Amino acid sequence: MLNQLKSEYSEQAYRRGVAINQLLVQLKGQRIEKQLTEVNRFFNQFQYLEDQVHWGEPDYWATPSEFLGTHKGDCEDFVIAKYFALRKLGVPDERLYLTYVKALKQNVAHMVLSYFPTPSSVPQILDNYNPVIVSADRRKDLLPVYSFNAKSLFLTNASAGLGKSLPTNKIKNSKWKKLLADIQKEKQ
Repeated sequence: MLNQLKSEYSEQAYRRGVAINQLLVQLKGQRIEKQLTEVNRFFNQFQYLEDQVHWGEPDYWATPSEFLGTHKGDCEDFVIAKYFALRKLGVPDERLYLTYVKALKQNVAHMVLSYFPTPSSVPQILDNYNPVIVSADRRKDLLPVYSFNAKSLFLTNASAGLGKSLPTNKIKNSKWKKLLADIQKEKQ
């Protein structure tokens, strides 16, 4: 990844890659709260930029390498980078969900990363709008729509089947599948 960041982007992108790798080494084995806080802090330093302006597309999901390389992205890019960094630290997939919400103050669709300390607990929200990690019940500015990870999609809309979890092989999430394919291509 580091060579790719240097050759495809810049020396600064390479340094960001080194910085995240060093951070992940430092965080390995630390308390989960510290891991969440530091990964959230690291990526929240990046610039927010709408996909249309940044990528020339209305809805582009950047790989973590693309996000590191350009040092900017929209809400999905922040969430994707945080998700994969925390997975690299060993946080179980069942605890992390990419969550579509409606940001009520901004009146826009938005994505945050939800961390569930236990399967039945209220999730902690990692967000680029609000840098402080707080429980979802304290985020009155967010209305959840649905959550997903590599293993399942969790519906939050009562009309669609509130609380129903669907395995990922039963759903069509083309953006997620394309993202995973793009990450695989980068590894080759």
